[in-house]
Amino acid sequence: QVQVVESGGGEVQAGGSLRLSCAAVGSPAIFHTMGWHRQTPGGQREFVASMTSGGTPNYARSAEDRFTISRDNRRHTVDLQMDSLRPEDTAVYYCAARQWGSNWSGAIWGQGTQVTVSS
Repeated sequence: QVQVVESGGGEVQAGGSLRLSCAAVGSPAIFHTMGWHRQTPGGQREFVASMTSGGTPNYARSAEDRFTISRDNRRHTVDLQMDSLRPEDTAVYYCAARQWGSNWSGAIWGQGTQVTVSS
């Protein structure tokens, strides 16, 4: 019944910014962790950033100096502000929400949103 929906992807020049948004729709409870992964064609889905319901962030090395994750627990949303984008950031970005004690494989996943960074 719960759905996770991403938005905000698009095309931007290198050095530009995008803000991705994700909403967990139809859930009466706050998920323990919400976050973002990304996947390139032929590649594995890799972790980008996450935040717990208490506001503790976690970032991949590739994201920690340029991306900022934020949550609104009342709205069941999580955003990813991406600055200083590089062509290697090009990927489909997926949002996920998981309960306490679950790993990402057990999370509820969105359908993804495309991010393309041009040189």
